Amino acid sequence: MLNERAQILLKTLVERYIHDGKPVGSRALSKFSGLDLSPATIRNVMADLEDMGLVTSPHTSAGRIPTPQGYRLFVDSLLVVKELDSLELHHLENNLHPDNPSRLINVASKLLSELTKFAGVVATPKRTGAVFRYIEFMTLSEKRILLIIVTPEGDVQNRIIYTDTNYSQSDLIEASNFINQNYAGCTLNEINHRLQGELKQLRHEIISLLEAAIEAGGEAINESNDTVVLAGERQLLDIQELSGNLGSLKKLFDLFERKTMLLELLELSHQAQGVKIFIGGESNIASLEEFSVITAPYEMEGKIVGTVGVIGPRRMAYERIIPIVEVTAKLLSSGLSQH
Repeated sequence: MLNERAQILLKTLVERYIHDGKPVGSRALSKFSGLDLSPATIRNVMADLEDMGLVTSPHTSAGRIPTPQGYRLFVDSLLVVKELDSLELHHLENNLHPDNPSRLINVASKLLSELTKFAGVVATPKRTGAVFRYIEFMTLSEKRILLIIVTPEGDVQNRIIYTDTNYSQSDLIEASNFINQNYAGCTLNEINHRLQGELKQLRHEIISLLEAAIEAGGEAINESNDTVVLAGERQLLDIQELSGNLGSLKKLFDLFERKTMLLELLELSHQAQGVKIFIGGESNIASLEEFSVITAPYEMEGKIVGTVGVIGPRRMAYERIIPIVEVTAKLLSSGLSQH
C-alpha cells in the first residue's frame, strides 16, 4: 500500500513520462506534483518506489521511469480516464454506422489505428453457430454449380460444387428453397441430426445436392473465418522507443503474421466486462513484453461475439486510449445488431 504522497508522486511520474518520454527527475516531480516537498524527500520516496519495483533508473540517468508494475498500479488505482473528444466521437459515429458487417469490422480496426496512431485489431465473430442465412445455386456448366452462401453476419461466400448429376434450374430452385426454409440459421450439428429423419421425404437428386451444399457451406464458412483483422501495424515503426528495438518489433510482426496467439489473448476479453488492459508480460506472450494491449468485447444482439483492441507501447496515454477502445466496441455492437 502506498501513502497519499507516494501515490501522487508515482502518478505524476507516470504522467510526465508518458507525456515527454524521458526519465523524470526530482525537479520535475516537485514542479508538477503540486506537493511542497524537498528534493531529498522526493528522492527518498523514489527510492522506496524503486525498492517496491514500481519505478526504475535507466542506465545512469538521475531520473526514473515506470516499470510494468508501476504502470499497472497507475492504471488500476491512479488513472483518471478522460471523456472522448467530441471530434473523435463524431468521427467514430459517422464511420461506424450500420453497413455490411465485414466492412464494418475492417473500418473499426482502421479507425482504432487512425485515432491512436498504434495498431488497431478486431477479433471477428466466430461462425461456428448459425451456418447461413440463405443460399442460392447457379449453373456454371454441365455438372458444375456455383453455391452462393450468405452468413448471418452478412458475408457472402462462394463455392463450386462438382456433381455426378445434371441438375435443371427448377431442381436448383427447389433445393435452395427447401434448404432456406428448413435449415437457415441452424448449426451443422443440428442440420446433420435433422437430416437423418427428413432425407427420406426428398427425391434422390435433391438429397445429393443438399448434402453437397451442406459440406461445401461448412468449408466455406470455416475458411472465411479470418479471425483477426489488423490495421496500422507499421505505425509502430515510427514510435521512438520502439524503432530502436528491432528485436522486439520483429517478434511483434511475427505475432501479427501468425495471429493464433494474438487471437487467444483477444478471446480473454470475452470473459471481461468492459475494457481489459494487458501491460507487458501480463499477456503471457513474449512478443508483447514491451507493449500494452487495451481491449473491449463487442456484441451482436446482446451476445459477445468478438473483441476490439489497440496494441502500442507501454508508454501510451491510457486515459485517452481507453475511451477510444470502449466507444468503438459499443458502436460496433450497435452497428452489427442493427444490420
